Amino acid sequence: MILAVVAVLTTTFASAQNLDAGKPAAKLFADGCSSCHRSPRGLAKGRFSLTLTWFLKDHYATSSDSAKALAAYLESVDSVPRAAEKSAPRKPRPPRAVQGQ
Repeated sequence: MILAVVAVLTTTFASAQNLDAGKPAAKLFADGCSSCHRSPRGLAKGRFSLTLTWFLKDHYATSSDSAKALAAYLESVDSVPRAAEKSAPRKPRPPRAVQGQ
């Protein structure tokens, strides 16, 4: 009996590992999402951060941390910084032809 108790106490238990832990969000997208989605652009458009995180956690991510990181990555890809938006040169429009003159 004592030998059985010692065996149980010294047995190494297998623990689950999160294989996505520590991976950057771009790598998470490349590993899990790129087979169906060519690009991360537009995937977070019009979605709230919290609901996107919940959706990713329930359907695709292995942990809430990886779901949060992936949601933040998708949102960052869709957001254009204001400075870049203003500094982008615009093409001049050609003048419109006015009929009847």
